[in-house]
Amino acid sequence: MTGFILVRITCPSRRVAEDIADAALEARLAACANLEGPVSSTYRWKGVIEQSFEFILWLKAPDANWTNIEALVKRVHPYDVPAIVATALTHITDDYAAWALENTAN
Repeated sequence: MTGFILVRITCPSRRVAEDIADAALEARLAACANLEGPVSSTYRWKGVIEQSFEFILWLKAPDANWTNIEALVKRVHPYDVPAIVATALTHITDDYAAWALENTAN
């Protein structure tokens, strides 16, 4: 275990993803943000299968910041139930980990 997570958040627009990324970095919750998309998403919402284009926001952060990242995303994100998932990183280079810790509050 490295003590770092990779957080994946689906967003309805590039602007929403950028706003969340900026807020997470300004609050020093994440060291880095990456944005991908648009991607095609298919999901069930209120009993109906929906399809839409979304953007994927990735945040690299210390595991200790998960609760604050979740709270920030729920506060800023326009979805009723935003998809916020994280996976623990099993490997990370020492120099990247040092840089990430230097650029986050944990």
